[in-house]
Amino acid sequence: MKDGFVKVAAASPVIRVADAEYNAERVIECIRTADKKGVKVLTFSELTLTGCTCFDLVTHRILLDGAEKALVKVIEATKGIDMLVFVGLPFAVGSRIFSCAAVICSGELIGLVPRENVAGTLFSSPNGEECEVIVAGEYSAFLSADALFESNVMQNLSVAVELGADSSSLIPPAYRHAEAGATILVRMASFPETVTSTKDAELDVRHTSSHLCCGMILAAPGKGESSTDNVFSGLCLVAENGKILAEAEEENALAISEIDVEYLTNLRRARGGFDTAEYPHCISPWGSELADTVLTRPYARSPHLPEKAEDVPSYCERLLDIQVSGLIKRMNYANLDHCVVGISGGVDSTLAVMVCAKAVKKMGLPSTNVVACTMPCFGTSSRTKSNAVIVAEQMGADVRVIDITDSVNQHFDDIGHARDDYSIAFENAQARMRTMVLMDIANKVNGLDVGTEDLSEYIDGWCTFNGDHTSMYDVNLGLTKTQVRANVRYIAQTTDDKILADALWDVLDCPVTPELLPIHDDQIEQKSEDAVGSYSLQDFFTHKILVCGFTPAKTMRLAKIAYEGEFTDEELVRWLTSYSKRLFSQQFKRSCLMDGPAVDSFTVSPRTGFLMPSDGECALFLKNLENL
Repeated sequence: MKDGFVKVAAASPVIRVADAEYNAERVIECIRTADKKGVKVLTFSELTLTGCTCFDLVTHRILLDGAEKALVKVIEATKGIDMLVFVGLPFAVGSRIFSCAAVICSGELIGLVPRENVAGTLFSSPNGEECEVIVAGEYSAFLSADALFESNVMQNLSVAVELGADSSSLIPPAYRHAEAGATILVRMASFPETVTSTKDAELDVRHTSSHLCCGMILAAPGKGESSTDNVFSGLCLVAENGKILAEAEEENALAISEIDVEYLTNLRRARGGFDTAEYPHCISPWGSELADTVLTRPYARSPHLPEKAEDVPSYCERLLDIQVSGLIKRMNYANLDHCVVGISGGVDSTLAVMVCAKAVKKMGLPSTNVVACTMPCFGTSSRTKSNAVIVAEQMGADVRVIDITDSVNQHFDDIGHARDDYSIAFENAQARMRTMVLMDIANKVNGLDVGTEDLSEYIDGWCTFNGDHTSMYDVNLGLTKTQVRANVRYIAQTTDDKILADALWDVLDCPVTPELLPIHDDQIEQKSEDAVGSYSLQDFFTHKILVCGFTPAKTMRLAKIAYEGEFTDEELVRWLTSYSKRLFSQQFKRSCLMDGPAVDSFTVSPRTGFLMPSDGECALFLKNLENL
């Protein structure tokens, strides 16, 4: 339960209808199995101890008494087990019968939560009331629909439950529970199996957990239920913020995963509107131990991209549409009819020139209205120069080769900088010269200097201030390096132009380089990732630290899972430390960025994106890494 993770499970054992004693044994077996796996929250389906298909038998004293005795057996079996367990049973209060979730932890009955939507059933509605009840003459507990079960040991872990048709109410109890602070919603279901039941349940759970920024655990009745009019599948689901983490649908189904409560809390803080309601009734604490949670859920190396390969094409089309649409709107607004873009043969400028080509085509302008400028100097290799020209030519652009060597040398002479002094001024002078050339050509042809820098490079500051850092409109501003590469790869895979495809694959194969230092034997020697680390790793850090709001230490833990075998712990700490330092020291470049379209919910735009002071200290971030 450290780092905000809690291991949860949904269970659907094969039971016998109306045989509460037998069913209690099956429930206890599941509890013991879950305990061995480190589960801290476990739920069963509605009316677990009797079955949800008892029909009129549910009102019989024999069944009601048997369910209570079975519940006592389950309660006693949980002694010494630090787990919040939700078990369903019918429970009578006077002349009324409720379908209840019995909430148990470590040998104690914490409370009974009744179903609210009882239309078409023999059950009574609680009507918002609370009362104290005695179960089997042994256990005293409250009975209330307004109940939160808050962890004693884990911050922001608050669990609530809804039963059966409650989830299909006009305003489901889940919404009330989430507003009151529940971060995990337990759904004790009772629906039968149909040809669409699984897809329907998945869709509903995904939507609800995303809308409420919560974790969800769903257990539906299993195959031991009556087959009189329906059959039951035993569907079990665990979800978090719109994503299914674990699923099982079989005899004795058990779905286990870890829900990240810290992540959900961070999402809620950003959105607002949660923890605003106060329950008039019950908030019950539970739990006694803050233990390590063994993580079994996977973490993708590219969290900015779709997890499923089949979703990538439509995703990339969407990215391209956003980039092209933004560029067209800006050109139309400014009455411009040319795009000017600096091409280096790198993946960023390659994507930018193709976006420009798509934009002018959509505007009904000739392809030559894209002015693609390659500006070789001291560090330019023939490989990158060749790829840049091939891509631009295949797009039909007006390709211009402008050697800036003499201009830069003259500039060195003007400022008194030795030509063999390869310090920062040597590198930055080239980048700033290129930007001046591009902007002046744009002014000359009634065009827009289109920037090529991406989100990843703005975050680590791997750009020259007022050099490649600056443009008139940056179509890559909202894309991470992994998104840029995905777009270029998608175009390479789908184009019918073999020459273009070959050039694009070679662009993708080239190391990322600023090409600002002299080269030898035409080999690329200055590699960006040698200085700032793998961009795949950097984008992973960005997602976990800035998007999810995790600490560097927690990010390290997840990176070890995602990059198992690729980086050592020492390398991960090194690059996390570098990332944390650059995140703060390079903010001044992000504080004055030009316009550019966001493609995701996260951006570093100084107007609408992630904001921080340009002179903030990274001390707390580095301290968090000290013990790794």
